[in-house]
Amino acid sequence: MTRSSLHLITGGARSGKSRNAHLLALKLGVNRIFVATAQAYDGEMQQRIELHQSERGDAYRTIEASRDLPGSLSLLEDRVDVILIDCLTLWISNLLFEDLNDAEITKRILSGLDIARQKASHVILVSNEVGFGIVPENALARRFRDLNGRLQQLIAASADTLYLACMGRVLPLHHLGLSFEESL
Repeated sequence: MTRSSLHLITGGARSGKSRNAHLLALKLGVNRIFVATAQAYDGEMQQRIELHQSERGDAYRTIEASRDLPGSLSLLEDRVDVILIDCLTLWISNLLFEDLNDAEITKRILSGLDIARQKASHVILVSNEVGFGIVPENALARRFRDLNGRLQQLIAASADTLYLACMGRVLPLHHLGLSFEESL
């Protein structure tokens, strides 16, 4: 089976990464899956989820997989054009609260991406860049920041395209076989 292309889009909060990932997905195929990793723990998060849902419209079939992304994706019967996973950062956060160690979290993340790449021609992964700020004051926040950074580096090493979103614009960082114009 042919492995899919992997596109990693990172950036800060409200940088435009999700919007640009959505635009890329629309260009890469018509049979699209959106994997939502967010959970609505409070009203504010529920509003964020609803905003993202309204922005996507009916352009995707949505799978809610806050923790077991490998299990959820393995249920897909047919290969699809695009799987958009939004986002790695929330997925990591959710797994941290399952009391897993970093090696177990890494294994689950890589397994989920591997299954996504088997199920789709293109996989788009959105992730927050959390390493640009100050060093967090507590151990859990530092662990989260470090794990997110290590996983982004690991995933970026096998990605076909890398983008950094900033102020609503997407900066290409790396492309294998695609020009920036062809990929967006």
